[in-house]
Order: sequence, then structure tokens, then C-alpha cells
Amino acid sequence: MTGVQGMQAGGADTAPPAAAAIELLELSRSFGPVRALDRVSLTIAPGEFFALLGPSGSGKTTCLRLIAGFDRPSDGRILLDGADVTDVPPFERNVNTVFQDYALFPHMTVAENVAYGPKVRGVAAATRHRQALEVLELVRLESLAGRTPAQLSGGQKQRVALARALVNRPKVLLLDEPLGALDLRLREEMQTELKLLQHRLGITFVFVTHDQGEALSMADRVAVFRDGRIEQLDTPRGLYVRPRTAFVARFVGSANVVEAAAAARITGTAQAFAIRPEQIEVLPDDAPLPEGAVGCSGELADIQYHGATSRWHVRLDDGLVLSAVRAEAATPGPTPQAGGRVRLAWSRDSLVPLADG
Repeated sequence: MTGVQGMQAGGADTAPPAAAAIELLELSRSFGPVRALDRVSLTIAPGEFFALLGPSGSGKTTCLRLIAGFDRPSDGRILLDGADVTDVPPFERNVNTVFQDYALFPHMTVAENVAYGPKVRGVAAATRHRQALEVLELVRLESLAGRTPAQLSGGQKQRVALARALVNRPKVLLLDEPLGALDLRLREEMQTELKLLQHRLGITFVFVTHDQGEALSMADRVAVFRDGRIEQLDTPRGLYVRPRTAFVARFVGSANVVEAAAAARITGTAQAFAIRPEQIEVLPDDAPLPEGAVGCSGELADIQYHGATSRWHVRLDDGLVLSAVRAEAATPGPTPQAGGRVRLAWSRDSLVPLADG
């Protein structure tokens, strides 16, 4: 039916919307008196790269295990593609999981590891071998098919674990801190590869991490967990630019959080706010404030050199310490010494009011 025909028949295009890839409805999990997950509800769209972000013990891994079926909720429901799978065992859910420790069989070759899932499902040997080679080519490891895990680097092992999960063609891929065992360079490389792979396959990815850099660089949306609940759910940019609480402001990137009493002294309004260090300008103490700017003076406590940028820590007269980030190229002339007086200034538009202040 064409769009015009649809409008004539029903006044609008009445095609039903696609079911969510994952829907959690008031999901809770308790371990004795401990409430690990507390009435979490969220919807993840098909083909979305979705991150569960939070510190240790925040509930993100518990949430992932419930989606996978490795654990059962105390309350609430789990829907996959619109079907209730709350009581469905893991092997009957069209999801696969990649773990931080890879969980590869050491006595099997790379190809045998990848083909293990199809083998368990009864796929013929020739077919499962072909499927394994196809997915190994996808992760650029086809030339290593005959090696064992002991002969692989950490990054290669992670790709084999991905291939083993993808060979079953799941609709949802769950990744539990998959890059945690890699060094910084490999983590950054794998972040790029994971995002490209997800775009190419169109599979829904749910990625658990405590690393805000990973979440911001890869995810379409991020749920920030705290004490078993979602503190904020937003796009990476939304979380960084518009944190709603002091916890999110501090956890997602670096932020100066100013509580209500201190805010009243600085801005004249008793409303807690956050401001990112890169939005603060450092001026000589006797310099006039730019028009429309907010400012305060203090003692330069420390300067941390980071190459292209430096982080300046300034202790205000009331004891509050604020951080400012300055580009090294924008710092001509002699650098002030610790103990000297400076003035901080920022635009009122850069202040983000916080709901818990």
C-alpha cells in the first residue's frame, strides 16, 4: 500500500511500529536484604548501541544478566522483540553475551571455538566450519583460524569472543565489560572496531562499562546507574552537556559541582550548579570580568600539565576548589606560580542547574 492509499484507507499510515528490541518493565532483583536492581524500566530500539554505565555495585551488570537470562528478576518483566521472556531460559533467548575474560576453550583452535555454538545446535560440520570462517573474516581474523587462544594477543582473543557470539546471528549482543582486560591503546582500537562492526551488522548492542569514555565514544544512548536505579538516561552529548544531578555531572566527564550555599555567594542565587572545567577562563586577579560573565577570585593551588592542556586548581576564599582546563597554546607569557591570586570567569549560560542541590 502506498502512502497515499494508506491515508485514504485510514486517514494516516497505520503500519504498526516495530517492537522494541528490549523492554524492561519495573525490573527488580534482590539478594537477601540487598536491592541490586530497583524498579528499572527502559526501552532499547532495534539496532541501537546502548550502554549501561555506572560504578561497581550500581546494578548495571545485574541488569545485563537478567536480560541474558542468567538470573531471574524478583519483580518485573523482560520483553525481547515484544515477547515476554522473563521466565525463558538463556539458551532459548535470541541473545548472546561477550564477557571480559573471553571464556575461550584453550584446547580448541580459533575456528573450533567460533564453531562451538553451531555444533551444540546440531549444525553439520562443513556448514559450521564455513560459518566460523565467514564471521572470522568479519572480525579480520580468518588468517588465525588454526591457532589456539594461547597464541593470540588480548585484542585477538577479544575478537574471537566476538566472533563466537556473532556466529549464532543473535538479534541482541550483550557485552559485559568486554574491553576491561585490554591496555589503553587496544581499548581505543577496539572501541572503534566495535562501533563500526555494530553499524555494519545492525545488531542491537547492550554494552556494560564503568568507563565513561567508552560509553560516550560508542553508545547512541547511555543509562547511568546508581544504587540499583537509573540516575539519568540520555544521549552521550545530553549527559555531558545537561547532567541532571551532581552524581551524573561528576561521573560523566569532569565537572565542578557547586552546592546551593556556595552558589549563592558566587552567583547570588541559591541553586546548585555544575560547570565543566573547559568552560572556565583563568584571568589575572585584577582583570575586569567579561561582559555578562560570572566570576570569583582565589588562590592558585596547583597546575597539572597534560601536554596539550593544563588543569588549574583554584581555591576560592571560602575554601571551595574549582578546576579550569586551559590549552597550552592559549597560555602565553610566564605561568603564574602556586599561591598567586587569579580570577575565574564563565558565562552564565554555561551553568547547568542540578536537581539535587
